[in-house]
Amino acid sequence: MSAPAPTYRLSDFDFDLPDELIAQHPTLRRSSSRLLRVRADTLEDRSFAELPEFLAHGDLLVMNDTRVIAARLLGHKASGGQVEVLVERLSDEFEALVQLRASKVSRAATVLHFDPVRPDSTAAGGAAPPATATVLERCGEFYRLRFAAPVLEVLERCGRIPLPPYITHAPEPEDRHRYQTVYARDPGSVAAPTAGLHFDEALLARLAERGIGQAFVTLHVGAGTFQPVRSASLSEHRMHAERFSVPPTTAAAIARTRAAGGRVVAVGTTSLRTLESVANDDGSVPANSGETALFVTPGYRFRVVDALITNFHLPRSTLLMLVSAFAGFDQIRAAYRHAVGNGYRFFSYGDAMLLERMEPESAGTTGPRGA
Repeated sequence: MSAPAPTYRLSDFDFDLPDELIAQHPTLRRSSSRLLRVRADTLEDRSFAELPEFLAHGDLLVMNDTRVIAARLLGHKASGGQVEVLVERLSDEFEALVQLRASKVSRAATVLHFDPVRPDSTAAGGAAPPATATVLERCGEFYRLRFAAPVLEVLERCGRIPLPPYITHAPEPEDRHRYQTVYARDPGSVAAPTAGLHFDEALLARLAERGIGQAFVTLHVGAGTFQPVRSASLSEHRMHAERFSVPPTTAAAIARTRAAGGRVVAVGTTSLRTLESVANDDGSVPANSGETALFVTPGYRFRVVDALITNFHLPRSTLLMLVSAFAGFDQIRAAYRHAVGNGYRFFSYGDAMLLERMEPESAGTTGPRGA
């Protein structure tokens, strides 16, 4: 009889990280970051530009084509009180669910006025539409706002890139370009799918020349990605739901890859969570869209993804739990010790890992696969 699988608690996913290893700016070139290749018995220090050497003809990269929106708005109420808004998700063209910070609780019908940071590009010589929004209601920890102009237009004129809290400088012009993948298409995220930040057009072309396929899913990353896990017991944590879409072309590409014996390589935890949320038990992936609150912890049995490209994640984070489930708890601990000891750069603008899937000691998952 095999030994029972270990039970993990929040403290098992802690580690010491010197502040100087938290990357504050991107590398000069996207693909010049470092890559730690993590396999069952080895750790290799490589460059991200070498990625094509580690993939085979017929493998398929699945990338998240979400586009980061300038989701942070600063402004004031009619009374003069300052407000800060972080758009969590777009409900429709004129409405959004947001986090709202103000000196006093904002009641329904309160009008918020936002400060422009860029000239209007939609007014065509006429008066710019008002950069205001009205509070409709409170929804738990969020507020629902109705904007006087299309939300994306207001964000384009007044919004700031919502850099993660561990990046300490104010958003700079380079952040609007570099905190965005080169293949970003569908606006809706408040945080970048950071594993994709290492790809530039030249690297994507080299991968294609070697017969490595490329397909896309969309998962709009919400502000909940930065929410800490507060419960010592992992089973008590609940993820924020995020919207996703798997198009028919991607479902077909995965089926062809599987039939030909190729590997499905997820670029980032968002791509992985999207695929695993819709996958059937036999590993097939249907076209689908909806919301997912999938929380992956050690013991989860992966259905689709064979390899994972990902950055280094925060201590005690759900993403660290996910990669520990994927590549093995002990191997990830060893990889993180190696990365800290060898000066790898951490988090959104940091370096990357290439992980191979390790089968779990027992099957299981925490949280719903999708909704």
